[in-house]
Amino acid sequence: MKIFAALRRYLRREEGNVTMDFVICLPVILMILLASFEAGFATIRKVWLERALDLTVRDLRVGVLGSNPGHDLVRERFCSLAFIMPDCLTDLRLEMNVIDRTTWAGLDPTPTCVDRTIDIQPYLDFVQGGSNELVAVRACAVFNPTFPTTPLGLQLRLDDSGGYQLAAMSVFVNEPR
Repeated sequence: MKIFAALRRYLRREEGNVTMDFVICLPVILMILLASFEAGFATIRKVWLERALDLTVRDLRVGVLGSNPGHDLVRERFCSLAFIMPDCLTDLRLEMNVIDRTTWAGLDPTPTCVDRTIDIQPYLDFVQGGSNELVAVRACAVFNPTFPTTPLGLQLRLDDSGGYQLAAMSVFVNEPR
């Protein structure tokens, strides 16, 4: 009987109740916190991508980059404005094409991003167009998730290199020359 009484007393003790609440609630709270950070980082990256593209397009329209700048010059200007992109020159892809106003054909609906699994990227058209032409510019960047094991990090569509893609687009009309 002494064994059963000792076991009963042991099971009725309430000394570890706070520990149980802590053990159950802490992982949930940490997951919510880390998912919030992941969402915040993705939003900040998207905002800086949009901002850098807008400023770069403004420089294109005004002519700060010259009359017919190449892809590398525009990408360098973009990367100088995108402070939050650590590997901007390697993880950024820019597209620029003239939009035909009769068919509204321009850029492909799916953005073409950098494929970090290959060394040499396929060539993309980079056409600034002439006077009074409608031009579309799209930037696509690849980022690694900050916390890939959080619920939000697991929901991101990742490419073969383990990064997710963010794209920004802007359209402008070339000034008459």
